[in-house]
Amino acid sequence: MTDKAISPLRRRLIEDMTIRRLSPKTQLHYIRHVKRFADFLGRSADKATAEDVHRYQLWLASIGTTVPTVNVSATAPALLLQGHTEAP
Repeated sequence: MTDKAISPLRRRLIEDMTIRRLSPKTQLHYIRHVKRFADFLGRSADKATAEDVHRYQLWLASIGTTVPTVNVSATAPALLLQGHTEAP
C-alpha cells in the first residue's frame, strides 16, 4: 500500500481481495469497477443491495457492454457486498 490516504471502504475491499489472492492488476480492475458502480448508483457502493447489482448488470447490457466486462463489473460489487454482510 502507499502512504496516500484511502477510504476505509477501499482499504476493506483491498484486504478482501488480498485474502482471495487476487493479483494486483485484478485488484486495480475491481476497484475501477466498484467506482463505476458507485457512480451508477449515485451513492457509496457499500450501501448497495443485490438488486442494485442486478440493475447495474441490466444497464451494462443495455449499453452494449461485452459479456466478460458485465461479469467482472458485477463480480467486483458482489465481492464488496460479501465482505460487508454479517453472519446470521
